[in-house]
Amino acid sequence: MSEPNARDVATTKRLMEIAQVWYDQMGAGDVPSITLPTRTKYNLEFNDSSEVWTYGSKESTRNAGTAKSAVHMLKMAYVMGFIKMQLAENRSSTLREMYYISEGWKQAKFSAQNESNYLVEDLEIITNLQREFFHMRPEEDGASIFGPIRVRESTRRGMKEIHCQDDVGEAGYHIPNNVENVELVDHDASCVIAIETGGMFSRLQENGFDEEYNTILLHLSGQPSRATRRMLKRMNEEMHIPVVVFTDGDPWSYRIYASVAYGSIKAAHMSEHLATPAAKFVGVKPSDIRDYNLPADKLSEQDVAALRAELSDPRFDNDFWRKEINLQLEMGLKSEQQAFASHGLDFVTKEYLPNMLSEMGVLKR
Repeated sequence: MSEPNARDVATTKRLMEIAQVWYDQMGAGDVPSITLPTRTKYNLEFNDSSEVWTYGSKESTRNAGTAKSAVHMLKMAYVMGFIKMQLAENRSSTLREMYYISEGWKQAKFSAQNESNYLVEDLEIITNLQREFFHMRPEEDGASIFGPIRVRESTRRGMKEIHCQDDVGEAGYHIPNNVENVELVDHDASCVIAIETGGMFSRLQENGFDEEYNTILLHLSGQPSRATRRMLKRMNEEMHIPVVVFTDGDPWSYRIYASVAYGSIKAAHMSEHLATPAAKFVGVKPSDIRDYNLPADKLSEQDVAALRAELSDPRFDNDFWRKEINLQLEMGLKSEQQAFASHGLDFVTKEYLPNMLSEMGVLKR
């Protein structure tokens, strides 16, 4: 077993500080407690220095004053002990695996997966550390990258250098769970295009958009994972590569963009690590549906409710989004990225994206 590295030692120390606070509270005759920010969109505040949305000043306090809350804190103590063991043994696990491991924790056993997920998020907030520092791996896969960027990755077989265009197949370079183990070496890219759907990712590849315009194509694979968002932020801030997001034209896809650019409500405590405030939304916009006469479907009741909820979401509180969302509600339509194919298979790469990205000032021909 290898010795814990400095980061693992520091993480263990931070977790034990929480236990020390509880110990001191009980020693003073007080009921052990913990204070956390309220996790709703009504407690989101814009941080002027980091330019991301984070939790505000509204807080709630949990203590062991009742049997139910005492069991909750017991579960947190078990999770802290489990993470401490992982760090000491240099092992890792998924949230799902920890959920099943809790079967042996008696009263501290989790009743549902969401409960264990939420508790790990609590620890992220308290420690101000990413769960990857706890050696907790996500269940979902990271994104794929295809384009003119070179990375150096720490693997079990040592350091490996990869050019994400020349050294990979059509699937691209797969972003690992912990992107802190990836060194960004160099690039020759005008921008990164973060793409929602696999179909559009493949279309841009097949049409050679990455080569013609020196763009990095990144397949978000739906709602982006934490590793994906972290990689986008690092490419933007460390290598100064502009990031644009290209999704379907519906309210759920706008939330994909919001999680990339502004930070998600669920993980607002990690916005400074995961959000890329400089990321721009290229489309599909409601105005694109109108201007390009794209094939479209009618909005469902759920779509309408989601759009109206976004109008009250502080992350969408600006002129651009208010105008576009109100236009979509007025039209009652939504459309997919692939709808551009109604103008021909090359339209999106020969007309739409070159025009839009040139207007944004991020394209090199």
